[in-house]
Amino acid sequence: MSGTRASNDRTSHPGGGLKRARSEPGGNKVTVVLGAQWGDEGKGKVVDLLATESDVVCRCQGGNNAGHTVVVDGKEYDFHLFPSGIINPKAISFIGNGVVIHLPGLFEEAEKNEKKGLKDWEKRLIISDRAHIVFDFHQAVDGLQEVQRQAQEGKNIGTTKKGIGPTYSSKAARTGLRICDLLSDFDEFSSRFKNLAQQYKSMFPTLEIDIEGQLKKLKGYAEKIRPMVRDGVYFMYEALHGSPKKILVEGANAALLDIDFGTYPFVTSSNCTVGGVCTGLGIPPQHVGDVYGVVKAYTTRVGIGAFPTEQINEIGDLLQSRGHEWGVTTGRKRRCGWLDLVILKYAHMINGFTWLFKGIGLDHNAIRLAYV
Repeated sequence: MSGTRASNDRTSHPGGGLKRARSEPGGNKVTVVLGAQWGDEGKGKVVDLLATESDVVCRCQGGNNAGHTVVVDGKEYDFHLFPSGIINPKAISFIGNGVVIHLPGLFEEAEKNEKKGLKDWEKRLIISDRAHIVFDFHQAVDGLQEVQRQAQEGKNIGTTKKGIGPTYSSKAARTGLRICDLLSDFDEFSSRFKNLAQQYKSMFPTLEIDIEGQLKKLKGYAEKIRPMVRDGVYFMYEALHGSPKKILVEGANAALLDIDFGTYPFVTSSNCTVGGVCTGLGIPPQHVGDVYGVVKAYTTRVGIGAFPTEQINEIGDLLQSRGHEWGVTTGRKRRCGWLDLVILKYAHMINGFTWLFKGIGLDHNAIRLAYV
């Protein structure tokens, strides 16, 4: 059976039926910033440094379960759904199809940061039409599932209860709803919304959903975001192949929390390694340029799961105190331990880091070189 590579311009291969596409002219590449540990490495600070010279800053996966803090002129901005580049008045911020969006959370985040000085963000934000929507009942189900796991297994995953896992589950089951569904035929959207809500109610009899109330709010959000929504594939293609641009991709979470390559099952529900950049934005891999891995000089983790170098002692307390280690999203105290070069090597094997940023540390550090 012959095969082809997708292109409108093909040439015959000398060996027979296989056809080889002529490569398109080069174009812009994206610079990627990823966490190399279990998150909270300081990606927001690195993104802020790079975003000052960027034309486009993108989010490609996750939702408002991630948290980045950026300090500008002494003011702290906390971002969960917005790309950190939203504070740059000269840059476009893009939320890609791989992101799951809780619309009330998006506007609450905007309002909170507006009070700190964020202005005209609506003119600089573009949202992919293919991004999936996190509904309030997804968040409620997230909490119910944690209670269920605790009762059945004696432990839970430690989710942020932001509805991220249930939303990605709906996406995989092909029952989820996207931004483009919300903006098209609202009667059709309402019907599918009711069906999805009923599915969850049948699984969780105690789940309460104000269907009509939710639909009324969603209709209002639809009109608010309509001017910001674009076909994400075409937007990124134009950004890559148009005039020279600096394009920055801000990864959420981190390598060891990746759904495929992290410490499963104590992971997030998306691909937060470099592959998620392509699938979460709709771009080909040849347009991935530099990949920055952000590393703390020690290691932290929020919630339960493997942590070989954890220090459950006065050293861990000192790391927590000196580093002000509290989760931006959860407010939970972070577990702290020594720098682990084994997991860093593993993260590099997956992501192919071209640059490594080191964050804060102590005057003297211990380092794990290998596992025995």
